[in-house]
Amino acid sequence: MAHDSTEQPGTSAPRERPRGPEAELPTPDGSAGDIDPATAIAEDDDEVRLPDVPEEPVEAIAEGTLAVGHGAIENAVRLAPTSPGVYRMLNAANDVLYVGKAKNVRKRLSSYARVNAPLPARILRMIAATVTVEIISTTTETEALLLEANLIKQLRPRFNVQLRDDKSFPYILITGDHWAPQILKHRGAQSRPGRYFGPFASAGAVNRTITALQRAFLIRSCTDGFFESRTRPCLLYQIRRCSGPCTGEVDFPGYTELVREATGFLSGRSRSVKQELAAEMEKASAELEFETAAVYRDRLAALSAIQSQQGINPRTVEEADVFAIHQDGGYSCVEVFFFRTGQNWGNRAYFPRAEKSFTPEEVLGSFLAQFYDDKPPPKLVLLSHKIEEPELLADALSVKAGFKVEVSTPQRGEKKELVTHALTNAREALGRKLADTATQSRLLQGLATTLGLPQPLRRIEVYDNSHIQGTNAVGAMIVAGPDGFIKNQYRKFNIRSEGLTPGDDYAMMREVLQRRFKRLLAPADDGATAGTDGTKAHGSKADDDSFPQWPDLVIIDGGRGQLNAVREIFESLGLSRVSLLAVAKGPDRDAGRETLFMPDREAIKLEPRDPVLYFIQRLRDEAHRFVIGSHRKLRKKDIREAGLQEIPGIGPSRKRALLHHFGTLKEIERASIADLGKVPGVSAESARKIFEFFHAQPG
Repeated sequence: MAHDSTEQPGTSAPRERPRGPEAELPTPDGSAGDIDPATAIAEDDDEVRLPDVPEEPVEAIAEGTLAVGHGAIENAVRLAPTSPGVYRMLNAANDVLYVGKAKNVRKRLSSYARVNAPLPARILRMIAATVTVEIISTTTETEALLLEANLIKQLRPRFNVQLRDDKSFPYILITGDHWAPQILKHRGAQSRPGRYFGPFASAGAVNRTITALQRAFLIRSCTDGFFESRTRPCLLYQIRRCSGPCTGEVDFPGYTELVREATGFLSGRSRSVKQELAAEMEKASAELEFETAAVYRDRLAALSAIQSQQGINPRTVEEADVFAIHQDGGYSCVEVFFFRTGQNWGNRAYFPRAEKSFTPEEVLGSFLAQFYDDKPPPKLVLLSHKIEEPELLADALSVKAGFKVEVSTPQRGEKKELVTHALTNAREALGRKLADTATQSRLLQGLATTLGLPQPLRRIEVYDNSHIQGTNAVGAMIVAGPDGFIKNQYRKFNIRSEGLTPGDDYAMMREVLQRRFKRLLAPADDGATAGTDGTKAHGSKADDDSFPQWPDLVIIDGGRGQLNAVREIFESLGLSRVSLLAVAKGPDRDAGRETLFMPDREAIKLEPRDPVLYFIQRLRDEAHRFVIGSHRKLRKKDIREAGLQEIPGIGPSRKRALLHHFGTLKEIERASIADLGKVPGVSAESARKIFEFFHAQPG
């Protein structure tokens, strides 16, 4: 979907990791009415969900706690309005257990308060934990649905279906704040003036499309600063991926026409744009201007490449999102395909956390509202299963989008074919997920057995730090569990201790671990708080209540010395329940020859082909990748702020020569030693120093 940044309809929530909205709970007598079906998750949902895992029996819930919960809800019913609204159920610790919406809040809460109502065990567990109910009245049920999705994202209630995803979708932006618009990939808030086209399912799809669009329409991709500093065309002009507006190789009307064509192509007028280019090619050929005709030929070929890369492209569907759900093995997979301008802009699989007893219709209905909480909906939403109240969802999306949105479950024709194709992908994605989860579970069990740990591993934290001679020091923590790497719980720590000896890895690790576990030991607050280093800090409250916040195992990179240092830190903090493992690199840092160290244990050596050793290597390598990336971002920020003054031997005159030649500091950073040596006044030795400054390897 294309839209201007100045016309973003709907309300927006703070950018939190998205979580699932609820479906509607049937009334105790079995009727649906205006009641929201429940979307609770089981307490053991963080474990591998296999088909033979039984639901907790009702008898396991103490009647006393149920009576307390029923009493709290009955008190709320007396004051509840009969109008639409949103309600929140809270436990004794003031944590939100569940967020729901209803057309009639009093009637909805009354269904929970009936003592002999035949509710599922998961709902009874929620009632038993409830001590308070909070209510927010709304004008309409549509407003209640939008507010519910907003609150679920912010509060992450454990008894709602949870959409576990923290990635924003990339867009293509053609800027509107410069006389020569730029084309670029964009994520995040759409605040810059211009036209946005998307969403695309992945950054790779955007990058490929932008490259092809540059060949087809010759629009610049350079920054405004680079553009303004040019005195001669750059390499992209030479390889025919830019028309060279920076140096007047194309005039203003000509460049404006190129931008118009690109905008038209991305807006769905691809056929007319290709016809225009074909006509221009024929005209140039007839006038014997074969070089001009070749340019048009190459542009047409680039447009054909864009469309061929999109895979299945619909003939009659111009703009739609297609959702298909498949369930197996206690998991649900929702596959989403994005179609814009008659082209397939990619797909993505989601695995919402939901109790296995829910039907596909209930999970899909719960999934949709919060999916669009921070995304613009298209004109058409196609579903594989008919959800409850599709009209209400369509009204809510229409309010958010500012135009009519249709929600449909097609039964025949091309739309049905698109849904069937998405359903096939959902089935295959879930099969891969089940295989990966089974493998991950076996590896976790194997690691626990190898290390002689008494309990199965559900949360592993791996720590590493990075610096260059003590500068830009940063520590990092990655998290792994039964579902693989839990990337929304990764953390980085900017090392900031005063008096820290440069390169003192022990002191750096001490600071990281103290900051991490002091937060975990701190009294509970209202969830996670912002760290002073700019990262999200842990409180004692988990980001996802079904996933443990305390690690079962902490892994560090190093030998016996690092292990003893970490052990001292844990003893000073009074930590005894967390197992420690240090992984020392083999001779010559060879992978497969690592030595494992644990407190009060002999060193462990595993066979080079042992799957558990491969697993440990993968955990360590992921921590190293994450910390190196964090270090480089911090270092680049410092370089941008300091400019070139920090490079030995580079004074003001050479700095001016470099900027005049390359345009921006970013281009200087990208340059090779040979390119740097071509700058007037820069010797071979100076070129080497400049290159090494930007490409020094962190420790």
